[in-house]
Amino acid sequence: MISLKVLTVTSIMSFLLVIVVGPVLIPVLHKFKFGQTVRDDGPQSHLKKNGTPTMGGLMIIISILLVSLIRVGFSNEILMALLCMFGFGLIGFLDDFIIIKRKRSLGLTPKQKIVLQVVLSFVLAYYRYVTIGDGTQFIVPFLNSGINIGIIYIPIVMVAIIGTVNAVNLTDGLDGLASGITAVVSVFFILFASVIANNFEISQMGAATLGACVGFLCFNVNPAKIFMGDTGSMALGGAVAAFALFTNTVLVIPIVGGIYFAEALSVMIQVGYYKRTKKRIFKMAPLHHHYEQSGWPETKVVFVFWIVAIVLAWIGIVAMF
Repeated sequence: MISLKVLTVTSIMSFLLVIVVGPVLIPVLHKFKFGQTVRDDGPQSHLKKNGTPTMGGLMIIISILLVSLIRVGFSNEILMALLCMFGFGLIGFLDDFIIIKRKRSLGLTPKQKIVLQVVLSFVLAYYRYVTIGDGTQFIVPFLNSGINIGIIYIPIVMVAIIGTVNAVNLTDGLDGLASGITAVVSVFFILFASVIANNFEISQMGAATLGACVGFLCFNVNPAKIFMGDTGSMALGGAVAAFALFTNTVLVIPIVGGIYFAEALSVMIQVGYYKRTKKRIFKMAPLHHHYEQSGWPETKVVFVFWIVAIVLAWIGIVAMF
């Protein structure tokens, strides 16, 4: 079991780094007019957020990257886990940069995004497949048994990684929502990596992610002074995917990350149903916007989703411990 003191120090280091970088980065983003372009088809109450600095995910990436390397070193596992976080964060950065450069609400095209995501997820899935060999590829929730499905592992993990990253990206729509939920999810993976898997690298990266998310909340709670943008949401999605990938707990993501997948499913259901019937099931998708349109204040939606995330993390603990 990995020391609680070690984990706490890692989280505090990451938290403080974000707190230090934030006041430096926000004015720079203001100066270069790296402001958010709010979707015209989103909630009208969000139009007042136009111009709020985005790409705040840079401080999250910097913190997780530096603190993880300082605490762990340059082992192959931490480098590949950080590649998952940094690589998807880089895709998000390109998306944000195009949005800002062209002053529109869409950056990379869907085709460009999926190609980049497929390439990166294949590299990660193939690496993990080779390193696991004949060992456990997946731990089955509630059964606490491991399975190995051979080379089919690669496409399944690719889908899981891409799905997780995009689900976290869709969750990032309200002040403090994605960062707060990811902080909760990180706690689950810290516990699993340190108590069950005895995986020092992932426990430290998880602690760094927790600290970075809590630090970012200091600038991102309503009313947000900065948004993480796709830079941050895709990096956090990559981090969560890395935690699961390198602890063989990919199958638990739909439980622990249930909010992420509820958000993604709401979009899929809405789009599919509308194409067939020209009617909507939700007042607006993703799911958090449905509750906003139903009259819930933004802060209430965020708080309730945080509570649900905590309950789901507890179910995940029951399922995996």
